[in-house]
Amino acid sequence: MWFRRDLRLADNPALLDAVAAGDGTVLGLFVLDPALWDKAGDPRRNHLLASLRSLSDSMDGNLVVRRGDPAEVVPELAAEIGAAGVHIAADFGPYGGRRDAEVEKALDCPLVTTGSPYAVAPGRVLTQQGASYQVFTPYFRSWLEHGWRQPVKAPDKVKWIAKQGELLDGPAVDGAGETAVRERWQEYLDDVAEYDAVRDRPDLNSTSRMSVPLKYGEIHPRTMLADLARRRSAGADSYRRELAWREFCADLLARYPDAAWKPLRPEFEQMEYDEPGDAFDAWCNGLTGYPIVDAGMRQLAETGFMHNRVRMVVASFLVKDLHVHWKYGARWFMRQLRDGDLASNSLNWQWVAGCGADASPYFRIFNPTTQGLKFDPSGSYVRHWVPELADLAGKAVHEPWKHDVPAYPRPIVDHAEARQESLRRYAAIKGTAPGPDRS
Repeated sequence: MWFRRDLRLADNPALLDAVAAGDGTVLGLFVLDPALWDKAGDPRRNHLLASLRSLSDSMDGNLVVRRGDPAEVVPELAAEIGAAGVHIAADFGPYGGRRDAEVEKALDCPLVTTGSPYAVAPGRVLTQQGASYQVFTPYFRSWLEHGWRQPVKAPDKVKWIAKQGELLDGPAVDGAGETAVRERWQEYLDDVAEYDAVRDRPDLNSTSRMSVPLKYGEIHPRTMLADLARRRSAGADSYRRELAWREFCADLLARYPDAAWKPLRPEFEQMEYDEPGDAFDAWCNGLTGYPIVDAGMRQLAETGFMHNRVRMVVASFLVKDLHVHWKYGARWFMRQLRDGDLASNSLNWQWVAGCGADASPYFRIFNPTTQGLKFDPSGSYVRHWVPELADLAGKAVHEPWKHDVPAYPRPIVDHAEARQESLRRYAAIKGTAPGPDRS
């Protein structure tokens, strides 16, 4: 069993197939692939190592971790034990598909694919014309109609084959691993009814934080959907919709692999952008002078996580206030995030930038001050992450330029002027007049 984005024993159909094919005897392998490891930042690396340690513990310490090119490591180990087959869950990412084809070519035994990291695999939900959906709402309806299988249990009585592998040294990471994730998810279900009402409030710390476990497959979305089906509330319905959005992004990237770094809407190839410079550095370091933006970027730097509403705000600020191409922000996020999922990251950046499928209208340019006042009304989120503003009470924290705060930078751009410049650049590629301000 070659584990990749399925670091769990329960609800893992590929593992069940491996156990059945091996008559209960299986070697569990994870490959530290330099093509992925070298591009990951410390937050992702540390979480991965912690999750692998947890998985190995659940396998009586017998997870074999080896480092190298999977096209060399997997066939070598399969030959070493005389494997009758190598079992995997499908990988629909641009790199993953190429890697698996190379491994299959190098193997002397079958590469058996069962299941995927999604409730509904990319390519399964199609229009009547057999094309992929470009708009989320009809995709969501078809996704619901398609449905998914029920979760499966962990295999009973596996005899794990022990082999020498890499040591999994690394810092402890709270909440990593299948057991911890299952416990946290069950706790969160008690609050899921409130999800729709509080999901945009970074100050309440009320989100599930399940994007990280989903990235590593410490839990399968099918498990989560089965639990949500037993909950009747607007919050549960809204959460289910977000799981579908994740799968919509994966479906798009599988169909259009260049969307990782290129706009889905080709006219945006002509958009005028500024090269990253001092302003980009200020954005990365949380020193823009806009408190909600800086709070989000500092939260990201310290924890490897950022609240979803704040992600939209900081992304809009980079693209539409600083006029920097979204791909630079997407790459920065991939280096910093614990949940650095390529499909979700790139397609959500494209949504904010107005160049993706079912994208936000380009003239929807978030006003960072308004967003802070609306979604962090007491200012507690900003005060936590921007301690220079701790002495500003209430909503005053979102407009520090009106007060004497010498330790905090002045805004690096004027939002109103930056907004008009963004709309001018958009009009140049669309041949249209700027739209209304709906920030």
